[in-house]
Amino acid sequence: MTLDDLAATIAARAGADPESSWTAKLLAKGPEKCAEKFGEEAVEAIIEAVKGDRDALTGEAADVLFHLLVMLQSRGVAFSDVMAELARRQGQSGLAEKAKRTGN
Repeated sequence: MTLDDLAATIAARAGADPESSWTAKLLAKGPEKCAEKFGEEAVEAIIEAVKGDRDALTGEAADVLFHLLVMLQSRGVAFSDVMAELARRQGQSGLAEKAKRTGN
């Protein structure tokens, strides 16, 4: 499964019955709850990275990616727009790109 596939699945489930789909249930709770859940998963991934548990980090990374896509869906941000932004940034120094965004 690619991230494009996962984003499409999340979009398809957005209109499902919240009683039959975790994705629909989470989206029904609103963007703030989706963002909160993403944050929880990110913290869990950080903890596993610090602990050095490769298998646990792999699982948490999958959770982070899933919940990032759910959060984007909750705010109507297409995954393709995120990928286009990454493509736009490709080929330039990360330091130079960050300086443009922060004014540093």
